[in-house]
Amino acid sequence: MELPIDAVLGELRAALASAGRAVLQAPPGAGKTTRVPLALLEQIPGRIVMLEPRRLAARAAAERMARTLGERVGATVGYAVRGDRVVSEATRIEVVTEGILTRRLQRDPGLEGVGCVIFDEFHERSLNADLGLALVWEVRQALRADLAVVVMSATLDAGPVAALLGDAPVVTSAGRAFAVAPRWLERRVARDMRFDAAMAALIGRAVAEDAGGVLAFLPGEGEIRRVMARLDLPGVEVRPLYGALPFAEQRAAIAPSPGRKLVLATAIAETSLTIEDVRIVVDGGRARRARFDPGSGMTRLVTERVSRAEA
Repeated sequence: MELPIDAVLGELRAALASAGRAVLQAPPGAGKTTRVPLALLEQIPGRIVMLEPRRLAARAAAERMARTLGERVGATVGYAVRGDRVVSEATRIEVVTEGILTRRLQRDPGLEGVGCVIFDEFHERSLNADLGLALVWEVRQALRADLAVVVMSATLDAGPVAALLGDAPVVTSAGRAFAVAPRWLERRVARDMRFDAAMAALIGRAVAEDAGGVLAFLPGEGEIRRVMARLDLPGVEVRPLYGALPFAEQRAAIAPSPGRKLVLATAIAETSLTIEDVRIVVDGGRARRARFDPGSGMTRLVTERVSRAEA
């Protein structure tokens, strides 16, 4: 199946051949995560390292690319996350989390054997991603002029990043959009109604009114567990999805289901993941974020309302 990103892969390869660096803009679902590394295999000598912001995304991307090649993970495509690494001598594409790259640069400042570093989902902007890009760019300038660098993003303004990378070429994929019909509650939830009770009622309503799989966004594991306890949906497979969940259960949540499925997820499902059988999305309008507390001098998790753009 051809994806929108396929139309600009030739342009991306040409940019790397001429400049050795590029910024790729492509909307969510365009296919950049799983198409770009495979498209660069023949052009890039050495190993291609691609950074993902989350462990689940790294594993899922490696599995998808390996499946595209008809291989097992650890052959041509492997991954490395905290506490888990599946690679071999034959591995050409290694999908890693951002902290893994930082530690690797400390051990091997020249990134020997690596021909290209790809920063995926760079619009999420984390300290590890920014530090990783700064260090990789320093390696390219001081030690490895042959090291290719690609920054990929769905929403980030490409201009400043391209300027940072020495006026790198910008490649843009138009993507493909599908009609979405937003539905809002007719009135505010009663003040005395618990959040988990309101979400369970809303999810039950969505399941009853429409057909297809459902993805519901909740702030954290606690809310997911409480909503699960309130749901009674015969014939619907209910799956949680959050960062601390064992990988086998995470894989089960994103894998296609023979029946109808409901996935209760944190923001982990927002990027770099494709849950193929979802037709309905229910957003609770809240998210848990790390906020610095000047009073204690420490960072703490705070549950906040999300913006309309984020929802």
